[in-house]
Amino acid sequence: MRFSLSTLLPSSIARRTAVLGAAAALALSVSGLAAPAEAAPKKDFKVAWSIYVGWMPWGYAADHGIVKKWADKYGIKIDVVQFNDYVESINQYTAGAFDALTVTNMDALSVPAAGGVDTTAVIMGDFSNGNDAVILKGKDKLSDIKGQKVNLVEFSVSHYLLARALESIKLTERDVKVVNTSDADMVAAYKTKAVTSVVTWNPLVSEILAEKSAHSVFDSSKIPGEIMDLMVANTQTLNENPDFGKALAGIWYETVALMTAESEAGKQARTDMGKASGTDLAGFESQLKATKLFDKAADAVAFVKSPAVGTTMDRVRKFLFEKKLLGENAKSADAVGIALPDGKVLGDAKNVKLRFVDTYMALAADGKL
Repeated sequence: MRFSLSTLLPSSIARRTAVLGAAAALALSVSGLAAPAEAAPKKDFKVAWSIYVGWMPWGYAADHGIVKKWADKYGIKIDVVQFNDYVESINQYTAGAFDALTVTNMDALSVPAAGGVDTTAVIMGDFSNGNDAVILKGKDKLSDIKGQKVNLVEFSVSHYLLARALESIKLTERDVKVVNTSDADMVAAYKTKAVTSVVTWNPLVSEILAEKSAHSVFDSSKIPGEIMDLMVANTQTLNENPDFGKALAGIWYETVALMTAESEAGKQARTDMGKASGTDLAGFESQLKATKLFDKAADAVAFVKSPAVGTTMDRVRKFLFEKKLLGENAKSADAVGIALPDGKVLGDAKNVKLRFVDTYMALAADGKL
């Protein structure tokens, strides 16, 4: 299975699909042709984001003047652009058309990083804490999945969740048969007699679990912190323009503080974000409950500096290599280096292309933005 810049997945797949490194490499080669020999000082920055419960604050902040407020503070301009196609947003960032991007930890590694674009995770926004689930029809034990066909979006975080679920009961993917199924078809597929097992994400999880026959037997709350949602930026751009990183942190923490407030303003913000994402206040708050949102900078700093991030990324890189998603020339999971806040590097220290830092979150936590 391969994707190119002209062959993209449906926009409804949202944040959830890993794209092959080959597409990223193509995008990089295209952008490289036009790259200036020496970067001029930047004042204008572009941020790409797509619809997902944990990323709705970016659209809200753009619409309600919070982006402009923080950009003005640092004498820069930030254009926040919504993409209806998550895959396209990643390709555009990888091609150099955008300076920052909302993306999962898995996709940050498999696309821009594997494609050669040095990328830094500026903000640890949240992790899935129940939004993703393995669901069986008429069975209520995970062990019952053995021998079944499992419908999911191949090479997505659903595929990763299945691998982790199977591992928890000492099974492997050889013990089931994966059936690639579009998320747009998942609910309808579940209702057919032929489908007995699915892995998917909210709001599809909630819709399927409304069926009397459906039982959630494993969800992302059992692997807390492994499906992360990030705001990343081009490392060179960030290093040359630290005020951009400061502005991003300021935007995020002001907006999520408002969104989580138990006030009329907070309720209205959640209502607006829910509407913008295609649901209502109740639907949005339900998804928030299955999301570990890092609304406090100190909590985000503690998480990103914890051993859990390194452990997770080690699992993720091995999964991606196994699925041939680290690029055509990757000889092992070590092909792409991943730098952690404590200075440790997973993989090739001479080819670090994905970096987890606490720099800008720590400034927010210390009140120094």
